[in-house]
Amino acid sequence: MSSDKGFDLIREYERSTDPIPAFNDDGVRSVLEDISKIYQENYAHAITFNETGDRKLLPLVMYRHNLIKRQKRCVLAYLSNRLFRLKRLRWHIGPILPPEIKSCINDPESAWFNKYSRILAEYMASIHDGYGLNLTNDIKPPKSLYIEVRCLTDYGKFELESGEIVLLKKNSQHYLPKLQCEQLIRQGILQHIT
Repeated sequence: MSSDKGFDLIREYERSTDPIPAFNDDGVRSVLEDISKIYQENYAHAITFNETGDRKLLPLVMYRHNLIKRQKRCVLAYLSNRLFRLKRLRWHIGPILPPEIKSCINDPESAWFNKYSRILAEYMASIHDGYGLNLTNDIKPPKSLYIEVRCLTDYGKFELESGEIVLLKKNSQHYLPKLQCEQLIRQGILQHIT
């Protein structure tokens, strides 16, 4: 009776090395079915307890009630941790998820991510008297305004705010403004050379 499907769901999630593992639809469904089954059994014993007053059933009813609460907490922890990782990905990767991550999330998570990205973008646009401020640029305070970077893939032309166009080819090195290339660093296109 005391299956630990909820805890197994969390354990599997925490052991994953992926940025966000694929949504375990079968695991969540299994935990919800387990909760429903335990509830039905508990309801029948609770009715019997109310009708007969048999105190022997009370510990079993309380145990099952606590088991239901635990399983619900496990499912909510699983879902909450997934949203936390999605939020962290928004700050590090940006508003567009790579296909390998997008394939691991379900439709409600995708809708949540898009809504969170929109709210964050609206907030960043409203800062500094309507001029806007990109809060995702400087996760760490800059030590200098320009940094040396190495291109890890053939990206093509990259236009700087000054209008200068830089050709980013694989293994080429450039000295670029930190603010303008930090997003490309987070996406894995550029690598900061220290």
